Amino acid sequence: MGNNNFIYFFIYFLSPLLAGVFTAAQPLSTDSRWIVDESGKRVKLACVNWPSHLDVVVAEGLSKQPADEISEEIRNLGFNCVRLTWPLFLFTNDTLASMSVRQSFKNLGLLESIAGFQTNNPSIIDLSLINAYQAVVASLAKKNVMIILDNHTSKPGWCCSNFDGNGFFGDQYFNPDLWIKGLTRVATTFKDTKNVVAMSLRNELRGPRQNVNDWYRYMQKGAEAVHAANPNLLVILSGLKFDRDLSFLVNKPVSLSFSNKLVFELHWYGFSDGQAWETGNPNQVCGQIVNETMRKAGFLLDQGYPLFLSEFGVDMRGNNVNDNRYFNCFMGWAAELDVEWALWALTGSYYIREGIVGHDETYGVYNWNWCDIRNQSILQKISALQYPFRGPGYSEARPHKIIFHPMTGLCIKRLSLLEPLVLGPCSEAEAWSYTPQKTLTIKGTYFCLQADELGQPAKLGIICSEPSSKWETISDSKMHLSSKLQDGTNICLDIDSDNNVVTNNCKCLDRNSKCDPGTQWFKIIDSTRCVTHNNLLPEIKSVVKLIAKNFLGF
Repeated sequence: MGNNNFIYFFIYFLSPLLAGVFTAAQPLSTDSRWIVDESGKRVKLACVNWPSHLDVVVAEGLSKQPADEISEEIRNLGFNCVRLTWPLFLFTNDTLASMSVRQSFKNLGLLESIAGFQTNNPSIIDLSLINAYQAVVASLAKKNVMIILDNHTSKPGWCCSNFDGNGFFGDQYFNPDLWIKGLTRVATTFKDTKNVVAMSLRNELRGPRQNVNDWYRYMQKGAEAVHAANPNLLVILSGLKFDRDLSFLVNKPVSLSFSNKLVFELHWYGFSDGQAWETGNPNQVCGQIVNETMRKAGFLLDQGYPLFLSEFGVDMRGNNVNDNRYFNCFMGWAAELDVEWALWALTGSYYIREGIVGHDETYGVYNWNWCDIRNQSILQKISALQYPFRGPGYSEARPHKIIFHPMTGLCIKRLSLLEPLVLGPCSEAEAWSYTPQKTLTIKGTYFCLQADELGQPAKLGIICSEPSSKWETISDSKMHLSSKLQDGTNICLDIDSDNNVVTNNCKCLDRNSKCDPGTQWFKIIDSTRCVTHNNLLPEIKSVVKLIAKNFLGF
């Protein structure tokens, strides 16, 4: 390589880097598939469920911690809203509504809970149940947490089964007229509470009575009733089959008198699909379930409606294979679509659930005593989803791609051009272009991602026409990024124990159900968020010196 060629290389390949060096309110409404504030900027719902619909009819955990401390920790953990559940009878049965918190516990023989409640929330224990519910809403609002009021059941108690009398309009405890009355009362009660931003009309419609015609008839009535009572609220509609199916909306949209307030909700757990994640090949199961989810609900995003994943979660003990595999697939899907969500659940334990006093909630953010976090690593993982990747008001950078790693909730970033690529917070993710030629190039440069050797770090290079610079998504999951080494060996992007980005033999491409491809799952997702760049001048100097040494001999 002669001197003239070296100068040409420097100008052609490094000038983009130099140019980069020398050259930043409620109520809510909807704007197509996005939820936005009064200024039109996207508000991403990153919520946690706080159950308040069980037998005692009081927000769980108040015998363990003061309400204000729980509300503050919710905010400190990065959640910006709470899906606060309520039973219909709380707002339609005056006898129940006027019962004191203390009496509700006494009726169930929960004397130990009374003592804890007296210590932690003495100002609430002698309030009526309906006023106690309002006190929790006020506590969340005081900590600037948004609140979604979710009608979870009619009769207080654990949810849900096909035959509990709460499943569908006309069931034993589900009178549609009483339901409309309750929705109206709740919407009116919290009309002046600014932080109450939405109402979810009914949780997990189900059971033998469910049918599409009654769904349209009553859900539209419920939506109109809520909007008439409080036009500031978002109105959230659930689907059929335990909120897993909204496919009937493909051909017949909801007909309402108002616009820009409608959101649809979806539930998705690992157990929603039985034990398929553990007994099947994760790539195949992920591909199949994602396709099914898009067919039954995800299509609404393309129709111009926000989709709120109002329940998802995993066994926080971390040893449930079915949940863990589901969760990696879910993380890729949720990040790619940048959907709204609410984790189930905040609860460490319940006052009483299904007859069991102090029932441990293994899906809970808190541990049993509500003092410690049950699994910090899972909360760290989902923190990536608290970050909006795009949407109105987030055009901080030109559209680009980031490479997301669902198993860790991290994204590929670089420390420098000469050091290995690593995983880091998605707020520090590298901005990439993904070309029609299947190359992944750092945005604004000529450096592309390349496979080097099996088991070795992936690297950045400038010769981007070789097979080792082509990356294709393979497998049913569409989350393996595969390339070829110089000898023709097929490899996949992977991570090592230190979160360095490496290449290895592709895993789990057959029907093997014992294999877990989690480390090799990556998702290329769209972003318009600002990217933090390192100072590139030292990098450029290092690259120039390296080239000079290797090619010019000085």
